[in-house]
Amino acid sequence: MHDAGPSPASAGLAADAAPSGMAPGERRTRPGWALFLLAAISTCGFIDRIVMNVLVEPIKNEFALTDLQIGLVAGLAFAVLNVVLGLWVARIAERRRRLTLISIGTLLWSIATAVCGFAGSFVQLVFARIGVGVGEAVGLPATSSVISDFFPRNKRATAMSVLMLAPPLGAFLGSAGGALIAQAYGWRAAFLFAAMPGFLLAILVWLTVGEPRRGHYDGLAANAAEVPPFSAVLRRIADRRSLRHLFAGSTIASVVGFGLNAFLAAFLLRRFGYGVAQAGVIAGLIASLPASFSVVGSGWLADRIGRRDPRAYGYIPGIALLLSAPLYMLAVTRESAGASIALLAVAAVFQYAYLGTTSGVFQNMMHPRMRASATAVTSLVSSLVGGGFGPILVGGLSDRFSAGTVGPGGGLAMAMAVVSIGYAWGACHYLWATRTLTRELALPI
Repeated sequence: MHDAGPSPASAGLAADAAPSGMAPGERRTRPGWALFLLAAISTCGFIDRIVMNVLVEPIKNEFALTDLQIGLVAGLAFAVLNVVLGLWVARIAERRRRLTLISIGTLLWSIATAVCGFAGSFVQLVFARIGVGVGEAVGLPATSSVISDFFPRNKRATAMSVLMLAPPLGAFLGSAGGALIAQAYGWRAAFLFAAMPGFLLAILVWLTVGEPRRGHYDGLAANAAEVPPFSAVLRRIADRRSLRHLFAGSTIASVVGFGLNAFLAAFLLRRFGYGVAQAGVIAGLIASLPASFSVVGSGWLADRIGRRDPRAYGYIPGIALLLSAPLYMLAVTRESAGASIALLAVAAVFQYAYLGTTSGVFQNMMHPRMRASATAVTSLVSSLVGGGFGPILVGGLSDRFSAGTVGPGGGLAMAMAVVSIGYAWGACHYLWATRTLTRELALPI
């Protein structure tokens, strides 16, 4: 996917947006090409993060691990330094050339992913996963900020939705590709193959994407040189009620999503007896095709309706998450593999709809020199609370339930059903946000 040229979605955006103002001395870049490359980098980062999920069973067997230990290496190990460095690097990104950080970070996490394939023990694998988190902390916080300066306010939710295709596309490539490679060459080779695209993408961004001028589409280019303190970023989130609710809702949804996805392939394997490759391909398809339409479609729909009624930025993800909870509970408790997979695919249409709309609203409410920091704050909580504790929550519940009479497959299904209830909780926050969204989106940034 990385060398096929700009995607149709990014090309369509580019048709309506001429190249944005560039910083002095920088090359001019088509917004669609920049969006394509940065979306590809984010996808690559998610591949390197998600490939661990489909390798749960072979890694668990080789190192004799529990589900709780798998949850640790799949989640908290990745998040432990990611959350600290992400904030620090974001503050640098508010002042320095963002594309340089993105290139370096992409290179670093690709190296760390390759190192995972050489791990000789559980401890070594934990430290390698920490390295992946460090690389992403350097490379990813600035991507949303860059895209915000390539596209105007009324197209940002759509642009952010294209950028947020990374989770579903990364889930498919990481799950399906990782499973097929692991079956053919072993789980270690899957990490090595997952690392390769990052090296090429780091070079392409360095050579072909110019740094956009901050605030170009916000009428703040002259004032954007002043960097607000980090306390101003936190105060902006705290002061605007809608942002607080979007922040809470997205955090809860990330806990549920990371936890469920970490064990989806293992669920298919244990519950229905699929092989590693079959389970990986099915899990990848479930988390990619329906979710891709949902992510882009929800952002586009929110931008379209939001021109008349800004509350759409809360209603659309809120209703989608509200539907996700019962759908997922039904899916993981079915006795038939066909019924379970079908319901999981339907649930995937709704469970990712919050990604692009949330990011678009945050970017629109932030000063141009706050955007990388705001992304780092939301990523910090998503990585630490969602990515760090979501898999541990599902893994711990699975160990507890599996100790009874239901067995490993039934125990994991029960754990996933319980955790999926959290989607309804997250939905409430999005619906509460609609009460102040219209007024707060109209406030000066």
